[in-house]
Amino acid sequence: MKNTKSPKKQIYDFFITSLENFTLKPGDRVKEEDIAVKTGFSRTPVREVLALLANEGLIESSVDGLRISILDENSITQLYEMREILEGTAASFAAIHANEIEIAALEEIVLREKELTISSQIIQNNRLFHSMLFRCAHNKFLVKTINELTNTLLLLGKSTLSDEKRKEEAYEEHIKIVEALKNHDSSAAKKYAKEHIKNAYKARIKIFLQDGKIL
Repeated sequence: MKNTKSPKKQIYDFFITSLENFTLKPGDRVKEEDIAVKTGFSRTPVREVLALLANEGLIESSVDGLRISILDENSITQLYEMREILEGTAASFAAIHANEIEIAALEEIVLREKELTISSQIIQNNRLFHSMLFRCAHNKFLVKTINELTNTLLLLGKSTLSDEKRKEEAYEEHIKIVEALKNHDSSAAKKYAKEHIKNAYKARIKIFLQDGKIL
């Protein structure tokens, strides 16, 4: 089937996928010509996408050219602070605006989460849960902002769900969020979503400490 996406969209998706599967990692150099060869497009759209990625903070200039951005401790803290605010708001809106079909779809994603054992599938299902939650908010500007923030999370490396205990905790937290949506309780939905992100932040710091990335 012919790809109907624009060259820029395909290049952007290639870059995001490369971050997701760790083909590209923080600190890696990004060469315009390499991306052009790998995607099969000319350097003009590649250059435009790199400018967009730089604007989103996913790549940065260094002494030897462009590289994948490296987040410092302060940036990581700020990232999770914004996640807490935005995802709490999204959950609150979702409790008000989501319809029964959307909530049922979200619940199905959570129930599937319990059965998954393969790491890549668990991570993908988690992304699907959050993506669906954002859609349930029915606010395109909020979704756009959160999606950009979500891409920044790819700079942090392995998922916090790689920890078995955190995986179980996240499942229980997702259940609480869905129940709040089913009850159309915006206050509870916001509370549980914010708690979910706070706990994710704690799990992230734990991983960084274990890997020796934070002293």
